[in-house]
Amino acid sequence: MSKSRISPFWRQCFVTATVCFTTIGQGAVVGFPAILLPQLKEKGSDLTLTEEAGSWIASVSAITLLLGSFMASPIQGRLGRKIAHFVVILHILVGWLVIILAKSIEVMIIGRIIHGMSFGLMLPLRSVLIGEYTSPKNRGAFLTTISVTQAFGVLLVHLIGSCVSWQKTILILLSFPLASLLMTFYTPETPSWYADKGRYEQCRQVFRWLRGNEEEAELEAMINARAFKSDKTEIANCKDVVTLIKKKEFYKPIVIMVHSYLMGVFSGGALMSCYSTTIITLIAGPEVDAHFWMVALDAQRNISNIIAVYVVNKVKRRTMMLSTGSLCILSSIAIAGYVYAKNTGMLTYTASWIPILLINVQFFTVAVGMVCLPYVIAGEIFPLEYRSLGGSISIVSIACGYFIVTKTFPALEGAIGLHGAYTVYAAVLSYNLFVIWALLPETKDRTLQEIEEHFRGKSLRAEDIEVSQSLKNNKENVEKAISL
Repeated sequence: MSKSRISPFWRQCFVTATVCFTTIGQGAVVGFPAILLPQLKEKGSDLTLTEEAGSWIASVSAITLLLGSFMASPIQGRLGRKIAHFVVILHILVGWLVIILAKSIEVMIIGRIIHGMSFGLMLPLRSVLIGEYTSPKNRGAFLTTISVTQAFGVLLVHLIGSCVSWQKTILILLSFPLASLLMTFYTPETPSWYADKGRYEQCRQVFRWLRGNEEEAELEAMINARAFKSDKTEIANCKDVVTLIKKKEFYKPIVIMVHSYLMGVFSGGALMSCYSTTIITLIAGPEVDAHFWMVALDAQRNISNIIAVYVVNKVKRRTMMLSTGSLCILSSIAIAGYVYAKNTGMLTYTASWIPILLINVQFFTVAVGMVCLPYVIAGEIFPLEYRSLGGSISIVSIACGYFIVTKTFPALEGAIGLHGAYTVYAAVLSYNLFVIWALLPETKDRTLQEIEEHFRGKSLRAEDIEVSQSLKNNKENVEKAISL
């Protein structure tokens, strides 16, 4: 890489910003049904929307999210993280164009399907990109920007869509993936991918361009660990599925991330993104301005996300996850109890500030812990060897959870009421939090290599590293001799 006066920190800010612009576009995709569906239901709309079609527009992206997440692993593993990022951006652009040109609900659903593909491709990729680009001391804060920018995308689409038509909203939102497309041309491939492919010289160049010369120990540990695994793999040639599943460094991070992602989905973030005005009306009553509180809650979520960027660098991951998870469960139970007491006449005092306060408390937990922390943890706990595959497998939980929540909410609310639905969500949250409490190690201020060794249960022995280094040096010497 060419020399520059720009400090490594600002280079890490630039590559993170590139990911963040794409994530803003993804947030807009998530929040789009909340402004689209009410406008399609208005009299004079060009398209006729049924209740069933509306639920499909809100939820269909979750189905193709699953497909996209499995496509992410071979693309980012074989072609590189940068190429995978280009693929994500192109899917976002094509999806918006299909929706804005749609002449029927069916075509609009196709656009949402394409957006689901882009979301599935991006979910494992964005944590991998930022995790591999950034230094351990700032990695938590950089990874937290994922939830900040996704929440900003939701806020933006809700705010713009409350003022102008959904078509004009799309035209404004197109600027973010276009900006990301331009910036991606100027970002390098990640050093971890170069190391994984045995391209160690390029790995060193990019790593030093991103991190400077003060983190050489992590660089050499990453290269030595990868070289040792490559050499050992060539000798043993053992890649069967049973052996892979038995590896603690493979299955434990996946189990943790499956339950962490489900915490984020059932915490209320996904539900409020798609059905915010409906839920606010059901909880607070028809007399409140649902559109105003939708935007206000989005703004609160963004402020809380920004606070989380600071807090995540100061507080341990386990502490944040367990405390915000417990508060989220309590707020869900409180909302269920309030709605039940109000509907049955047990509560005579029903001032609107009470449900609004409860929703704000829940949104605070969503923004500070439930949604942002899983992306932070995902960028830290997967070993390099299984980072693409493990990330894609764990994303299944987001796809399934998101589809179940958004598709079944209208029917669930109709069958057991809003209080019943929130009670179910609180039970799911409690189970997932227990699993996280039992399995999640502390990852704050630890290098990716140290975290990987924790799950493996042992570190590479010094003699193993020496052998792999000797083999690597011999291989490089042979290559140089051939080239001469």
